Amino acid sequence: MHILLVASAFNSLTQRVHAELRDHGHTVAVELALPESSLTEAVRRHAPRLVIAPMLKTAIPREVWSAYTCLVVHPGPVGDRGPSSLDWAIQEGVDRWGVTVLQAAEEMDAGDVWACVPCALPPAGKSDLYRNEVADAALTAVLLAVERFASGTYAPQPQEPAAPGHAGPRTRPYLDQSVRRVDWGEDATETVLRKLRAADSQPGVLDVLLGGEWYLHGGHPESELRGRPGALLATRAGAICRATADGAVWIPELRPRRAPGAPPTFKLPAVQALGDRLPALPEAALPPLPEVAHPTWADIRYREEGAVGFLSFSFPGGAMSTAQCRRLLDAYRRACARPTRVLVLGGVRDFFSNGIHLNVIEAAADPAAESWANIEAIDDLVEAVLTTTDRLVVSAVAGNAAAGGVMLALAADEVWCRSGAVLNPHYRLMGLYGSEYWTYSLPRRVGRAAAERLMSDALPVSAASAERIGLVDRVLAGGPAEFAAEAGALAARLAALPATASRIAAKKADLDRLRSTTPLSEYRERELARMRAIFHDPAAPYHALRRAFVHKERPPRAS
Repeated sequence: MHILLVASAFNSLTQRVHAELRDHGHTVAVELALPESSLTEAVRRHAPRLVIAPMLKTAIPREVWSAYTCLVVHPGPVGDRGPSSLDWAIQEGVDRWGVTVLQAAEEMDAGDVWACVPCALPPAGKSDLYRNEVADAALTAVLLAVERFASGTYAPQPQEPAAPGHAGPRTRPYLDQSVRRVDWGEDATETVLRKLRAADSQPGVLDVLLGGEWYLHGGHPESELRGRPGALLATRAGAICRATADGAVWIPELRPRRAPGAPPTFKLPAVQALGDRLPALPEAALPPLPEVAHPTWADIRYREEGAVGFLSFSFPGGAMSTAQCRRLLDAYRRACARPTRVLVLGGVRDFFSNGIHLNVIEAAADPAAESWANIEAIDDLVEAVLTTTDRLVVSAVAGNAAAGGVMLALAADEVWCRSGAVLNPHYRLMGLYGSEYWTYSLPRRVGRAAAERLMSDALPVSAASAERIGLVDRVLAGGPAEFAAEAGALAARLAALPATASRIAAKKADLDRLRSTTPLSEYRERELARMRAIFHDPAAPYHALRRAFVHKERPPRAS
C-alpha cells in the first residue's frame, strides 16, 4: 500500500513509523507540514491510499481529510484531547496512559477511533517516554489501524459523547507556563520533578535564576544535599543542584528566554549556560566509576555482576560534548581495568548516542575549533573500544542512535538493540563526511555496497532491518523497562560460554593482522582529513545546517 506520512517534523516517532511501515512492505513517502507549502497540493501529488499523521501540530485541511482517509496519532487515550495530553499526564503523576489512532475530522482529536493501545508511564522525562513506552504503543496502534484499513471491512468506532452525569471526552488546554511554574518555597521534590519531566525537552519550565529568565530542562532527584529552597547548592558534570522545599533536584540543561527581536535560543549544559553569572559552588564530584546503587544523579555509572561489567551513560538528547566524551573515555579505561570477561556499554533506556554535541559547538567562540576537539574526543573513545583485546565488549542500544553514536556502538564486538530503537547511521543531512572509524566499522558489518547505500540514502533504519543487514547482532523484543535486565542476563551467559575465552584470545591476533595491512590510524586520518576541511571551510553546508538544527529552523537544502 502507498502511504503518505504528514508531520510537522521528521521526529523520532515519524522516523519509526516510516521505518516500520517499510519493513511491513508498504511504500512510504513523507511530507512536512510547513507554513510556506500547501499540504493539500502535496497530498494530491502523492495520491496515497492512506494518510497518517504521526506528529502533526496543525489541523489537516478539510480538503484533505474529506478526500482521503487520514489517521492521526494522538498521544493519549480515547477521550483525552488537546495539544498537551502527554504533558498533563506526566505533570499529574498518571502511571497508565494510552495512544489513540483516530480519523481526522472537523474537531481536533474527535474523529472515529481506528485503534487504541494502553501503555505505562514510569517516572521519566516526556521525551524519554515519547520515544519509548508511548512510541511502542503508537507503533502497535498504527500497524493495527493500517491492517484494519487494508481489510476494507473494519468500521472505526465513533467516540462516545458525554452522557448526563457521566464523564466523557475532555479537551484540555495547552499546558502553559503559569501551570508549569515551580514554587521553590512550597513545591516538594516530587512535584518539582513532575513539572520538570513534563517539559524536559520542550518547552522547558520558565524560571528566574541569578537575575535572568531561563527555561529549565530535565530533572533528577538528589538524595543528600539540602539548603534554602530555591538556592543553588552544587554543580556536577555541567548540571546544577537546586534546593526544593524538602530536598533538591539536579537540572542538567538551561535555555535563556528569547528576548524580543533576538534570535532563538537553545539548550546548553546548565553550568555553561550560566557562565559568569554562576557563583562559586562546590563540585559535588562522584567516584570515577560511581556504582549504580549510589543514591544520587550521575550521567555515567558502573556496576559488576560476576564476570560482567556494565558501564552505563545517559546524556541529554544523546549528544556527547568534548568533555562528556573525555569523561566517558576515562570511565571506560577504568572499567577495562576491572577483572571482567564481558563489558556492556550503553544506557539503561532511551538514547544510546547521537554523536557530537552540536549545541555546545554552536555556542563556542570558535565553532570550527570546537567541532574538531569534539570529533577528536569521540574518535578517541571509539578507538579505545575498537582496540580492547582482553575482554568482549557489547554495545547495549536501549534507544535511538545516530551518526557517530551508531559508529560508537559498532566498535563493540557485539551490538544488542531494543526492538523499538531507530538507527540513523549516516552524516549527510548535517553536511558531514563522518568519522568515528565508520569507513572501517560499517563496511566490516554490512559490506561496502550496503554501507554506501546507508550513507547516501540517509534514511532511518528499524532494529529489525538493522539485524537483517548485519548492522546489529541481536534484537531484544522486550519493552524499555525490561531491556537492561534482558541484556544483563544475555551478558552473563556470554561470559560463561567456553567459546568466549577463545574469542577474546582471537581479538589481539585480529588487531595485529589489521595493523599489518591497513592500521586503524589510517582510517582515522583519512576521515579526519575530510572532516577538517569541512570544519574550517566557512562556506561548507555543515555550518548552516548545524545552525538551523540548533536553532530549530528549517535548514537550507544540503548540497
